[in-house]
Amino acid sequence: MNQRSADLLAAVLDTSACEIYIVDCATLLVLAASASACANLRRDIHGLRSLTLPALAYPESSTDYRALLRPLDEHLRDSVQLDTLHVRADGCRYPVTLHIRRYAADVNDAGGADGVDGAGDADDQASRPGAIYVVSGIDQSEREAAAGALQQSQNRFHAIVSNTPGLVFQCTATADGAIAFPYLSDGCHALLGIGAEQLQADAGHFVGLILAPDRSAFLTSMQASAQARTAWNWDGRIWIEAWKDIKWINLRATPRALAGDAVQWEGIMTNITQSKLEEAEIKKSRAQLAELSAHVDTVKEQERTRIAREIHDDLGGNLTAIKMSLALLTRRLPPDPAMRDKAEYLDSLVDRTIESVHRISGDLRPGMLDFGLVAAIDWQMREFEKQLGLRCEFSSNRKEIDLHPDQATALFRVFQEALTNISKHAGASVVQVELSCGSRNVQMQISDNGRGIADADRLKAKSFGIRGMVERASALGGSLTISAGADGGSVVLVRVPLRLDALAPQ
Repeated sequence: MNQRSADLLAAVLDTSACEIYIVDCATLLVLAASASACANLRRDIHGLRSLTLPALAYPESSTDYRALLRPLDEHLRDSVQLDTLHVRADGCRYPVTLHIRRYAADVNDAGGADGVDGAGDADDQASRPGAIYVVSGIDQSEREAAAGALQQSQNRFHAIVSNTPGLVFQCTATADGAIAFPYLSDGCHALLGIGAEQLQADAGHFVGLILAPDRSAFLTSMQASAQARTAWNWDGRIWIEAWKDIKWINLRATPRALAGDAVQWEGIMTNITQSKLEEAEIKKSRAQLAELSAHVDTVKEQERTRIAREIHDDLGGNLTAIKMSLALLTRRLPPDPAMRDKAEYLDSLVDRTIESVHRISGDLRPGMLDFGLVAAIDWQMREFEKQLGLRCEFSSNRKEIDLHPDQATALFRVFQEALTNISKHAGASVVQVELSCGSRNVQMQISDNGRGIADADRLKAKSFGIRGMVERASALGGSLTISAGADGGSVVLVRVPLRLDALAPQ
């Protein structure tokens, strides 16, 4: 071997990441080895030269090297491969894959194999090999560790999937809208009524399961997720032909981009039929409760109106008659001061009773409501101002607002309850009420400059006043919100539709 070839071979042995061994064909002794081989085996080159190729493996008799190498010696094959375990100097083992080729050495260059590591001498020259095996080895420790970790990961994945109450899936969509399901878990048939093989063969079966009213929402949500790369979340109904049944399913998946503008989602589908039925039942119960509450309020207002009229008409009329008769009797009394004092006392008592009758009948149903909501609120604001000494401001964008009597009464009761809360809890000095009517809605805003209302107070178990206000607004087909004012205090905002059919239960 010339010097250039020897230098080149030495460089390969020193820099190669693989294990390389030069082995004598006759004795299977290691003549030279790469630096990686020495490092992996934890031996120096002199220690390796005393070993044969089979001695590197564990156990030595695990492989018949002569039988393995015979096809090379007989020129039947160019190379052979062997998976074995090499033993380090400290006795630990590691997996290695060996690739072995045979080369016939030039008689004139037979000492080249020894010369590659600079250790050739007279004795070596005398024992130059006639042919050599070049053995390259690849340490498989990392590959086996990775394979083990992968297997563990797959085992964990299958364990999680098998215990997941639903269908774990992969779905891909190409730029032209074609979809496919590369992976479907074992829950496919239990959820969709069709097998994974059938769905993977034709992904259109899934879209076909979706009920027509829900299909466009499914496609729209998928396209939105694909374009924005946001989570895909869809609820919809499917028809299971095999069971003649409708199911609600929820689909949740995370998208990622693929080559060619394609998108792939990994996610899960679950059966939410029971929760949807329960949700529908809850909505129905709430609607019935709201309807009952509205009916109770209506009946209560009707009863209040009847009682107020009876008190005003009957008691008021009787008290007026008593006052007139008392005045007539007073004029006919003898000139007795004691008798006249008694008569004046009775007259003042009748006056106070008449005032009480007016007050009670007004509390039951303010007569001002007969003149419209604007007049009733304006009158109540002035009464509130006189009673509590607060500054009250009222404004309306219309002098008259044409409302159904039930709507006007409900809004007035919300207004009264808001004033009651302000008087009891707010500690305010100014109250402002704004009433506005648009083409479709009536809006009433009641604000104060008091201490405001905390969120915890709104959620108290016995906070019936606020709940009653919300229920009244809801019964009208409207809404009520309570928020903090810009300068402190609280703001109650009520919006109700002008239409009479808004009173129907939602």
